[in-house]
Amino acid sequence: MLLLGIRSLLMIIYYTTVGKKEEFRRSTESDKTDLDIIRENHRFLWNEQDEEDLTWEKKLAKKYYDKLFKEYCIADLSRYKENKFGFRWRIEKEVIAGKGQFFCGNKRCEEKEGLKSWEVNFAYVEHGEKRNALVKLRLCPECSYKLNYSHRRKEVKPDKKYREQLSLEQPPSKKSKSSYMEKHHSRSRTRTSKGQSSPDQSHKLSEAGKESEHSEEDETSDAEYWKGPSKDADEKTREEEFDDYFQGMFL
Repeated sequence: MLLLGIRSLLMIIYYTTVGKKEEFRRSTESDKTDLDIIRENHRFLWNEQDEEDLTWEKKLAKKYYDKLFKEYCIADLSRYKENKFGFRWRIEKEVIAGKGQFFCGNKRCEEKEGLKSWEVNFAYVEHGEKRNALVKLRLCPECSYKLNYSHRRKEVKPDKKYREQLSLEQPPSKKSKSSYMEKHHSRSRTRTSKGQSSPDQSHKLSEAGKESEHSEEDETSDAEYWKGPSKDADEKTREEEFDDYFQGMFL
């Protein structure tokens, strides 16, 4: 205890008289935060080879990578004239806000109308290795022009089934509702006109029906008249009379 006390006393004397304050501070040049470690070990896409022999720094970067949303990308189009683009995956806050899907995927644009989906073959160099990745992003017309400034990229269009689902999910507009009501009324009018008739028309139809019945009766009476006289049930033919005559002779 006595030695420790003497040592601390000498340090205080040296610190206050001879030494400098900076000599007793720890060097922070080699210090790294979690963000620095993630930046050093981050990968745009992880494959099976990258996951072999993971150090704690790589595990931290891989854990951050697993939390990213990899459906659409956020793009940096500031150097589009040089045909150089930067892409990254979206984080949770951007997904909740709709950035990159319902809003333009350019990080400096917030347009939400006229968005188009594009498919880009992203070629990049990562840790001294050249890699390719096929990514999708949604851009407004102005940012789409920047993306296709050097050469045309592939536009991704929805399928017919997806369009039909969207049309069914979307509520009809006012114009479509009015046109639908007009068509419905016109159809109901045609049905009523076909099914129901006016009293004058019904009267004419009844008179025509009566006349047709009278004409049919007249035709049947004329046909019966030209058939000749009707035969009585008691009248006998000549053969029957001869048979009765011969039977009377042999009795």
